[in-house]
Amino acid sequence: MYSKKEYFRHISLFLLTLVTTTFAGGEWLFGRSILGSGEHFLNWEYFVKSLHFSVPFLGILLVHEMGHLLTSIKHQVKSTMPYFIPGWLGFLGSPSIGTFGAIIRMRSFVNSRKKFFDIGVAGPLAGFVLAVGVLWYGFTHLPPADYIYQIHPEYLDPNFKGHTAEEGYINLEMGYNLLFYGMEKLLADPAKMPNMSEIIHFPYIFAGYLALFFTALNLLPIGQLDGGHVVFGLFPKNHKRISLVFYTAFVAYAGLGVINPYQDFYRLIVTIPLYVVFLYICYLRASLDNQTKWTIVLSLAAVQYLTVYFSPTVEGYSGWLFFAFLLGRVMGLEHPEVSGYRELDRGRKLIGWLAILIFILCFTPQPFKFS
Repeated sequence: MYSKKEYFRHISLFLLTLVTTTFAGGEWLFGRSILGSGEHFLNWEYFVKSLHFSVPFLGILLVHEMGHLLTSIKHQVKSTMPYFIPGWLGFLGSPSIGTFGAIIRMRSFVNSRKKFFDIGVAGPLAGFVLAVGVLWYGFTHLPPADYIYQIHPEYLDPNFKGHTAEEGYINLEMGYNLLFYGMEKLLADPAKMPNMSEIIHFPYIFAGYLALFFTALNLLPIGQLDGGHVVFGLFPKNHKRISLVFYTAFVAYAGLGVINPYQDFYRLIVTIPLYVVFLYICYLRASLDNQTKWTIVLSLAAVQYLTVYFSPTVEGYSGWLFFAFLLGRVMGLEHPEVSGYRELDRGRKLIGWLAILIFILCFTPQPFKFS
């Protein structure tokens, strides 16, 4: 089915991504890099220790993509093997998880609602099962409470008041989603459980958290994402409307606070037009007339402005805006057409609603809070 050249290419990319995610794990877990020196150098011992992050994390991504691939093969839809995308940027001073994810590309035309549904939902469900297993192991095998002092011995100093940006530190706190919170409360020993700014030092918890984050991203009910395939399977005649409404709500939340009525006036007269143009670009590929696009964009900006005006403490998550741009401008908000709208069987409908539930459990409104 695949040539030797293809096997070599895909296996090489996977192995390279394993190396880059292990490098990234060394930085997150232990503060060690191959470009560091002394106690900050990622030697072989710590490279091996960092595999406790990269192996489960990449394993979840691999299972996710294999879910897509094997279902494609079952339905006789020609697809590539998974492309793993290495992405280690730590040497530039930017935080990285060592990869930009993985994808497969369908090589043949899919003209079946059932096939789109099966291929789309198989990946997130397969990856989700393994992610829950990794989190279960992480929560039930926490190291002793004093483990954190091996990473941050400065915490033992009674005069320590925290790291600062001037020292070159980036403070990162993870946000909760429903599943992570529930599993923590159910499984973890409270005396050993780190706070959400320290889970980056706990490889299985960190890998599982990232897996839930990517699962939720894939299950967004927008366009041709896996969640878009699910919605198209369940509600084919209403997919376009659901995708547009959810995308607009997603952007509305993400952009809360970008235009803040309490900012300096001269800053606002620059920020507002730039932000409005950005929103318009996000809707360029939507199959709407120009007047409707401008109506949505201006209404969004006005609602966000007024929301912050009346509730100054309300804030969204601007980190979602880049993903919103990719969805709206690059990937598009619509789904490929198929011939006919034959209803899914009961079992597939139940699986579709299960996927929606998984999205609700995994979605994190503010996943990464940097300071």
